[in-house]
Amino acid sequence: GYFEQVVRQCRFSSKDLQGIEFIDSYVFNQAEHVRFNSTVGKFVGYTEHGVKNAEAFNKGPELARELGELERYCKQHAPIYY
Repeated sequence: GYFEQVVRQCRFSSKDLQGIEFIDSYVFNQAEHVRFNSTVGKFVGYTEHGVKNAEAFNKGPELARELGELERYCKQHAPIYY
């Protein structure tokens, strides 16, 4: 069988919302193949297949969607965690 997983993380070290980092990792068979990091501002591939996907995602609507997730997903929920 195959194993596919998406891991979304909001990393922050203080109540200051300026330091939040959003990471969206795509894992296939326990190997991360592509990742979006809000600090980097684009998708990065870690395998041959992931590099191809990252190039396509960075040219398509996926990049715009991910860029908005820091505001929508992380900053909205940060006060709940504190």
